[in-house]
Amino acid sequence: MIRPRRTLLAVAVAGATIAGLAGCASGGQPAPSGSSSVSAQPTTDATSEPSTLPGGVTEPQAAELCSQMEAQLQSWRTYTPSMSKPGLNLLVGEWAARNGIDMLALARDRDRVDAIASAQCPEVRGEALEALQIPTLASALVGF
Repeated sequence: MIRPRRTLLAVAVAGATIAGLAGCASGGQPAPSGSSSVSAQPTTDATSEPSTLPGGVTEPQAAELCSQMEAQLQSWRTYTPSMSKPGLNLLVGEWAARNGIDMLALARDRDRVDAIASAQCPEVRGEALEALQIPTLASALVGF
């Protein structure tokens, strides 16, 4: 009976961490409806701003997410999926906070994480889905 308690504790800690990160990332203020942290300003010089990928993030931001996911793959394969899913939540929450991504907008559109990973690192995404035994990354994002 210790496993269910540990799992519940891990999920509770992950949820609390994500909620805290969401508050920090949004500055404690709810985002206006339809807002995004990615600038929608027209580009006059193609080299002045990084290009955006599906999901509205830059290539370096997507590469960072993929790199972090790839670094966790072995851990996710080692532990049971129920123990590893909170790790995905923490990873995505920390990544979003570090990159100034609107956590509330991400919570409303969890599929953005799948779109980003599919565009930037489909192999890593596939391995993560297999290790976590989930159909989509969005399906494992609790609290998002």
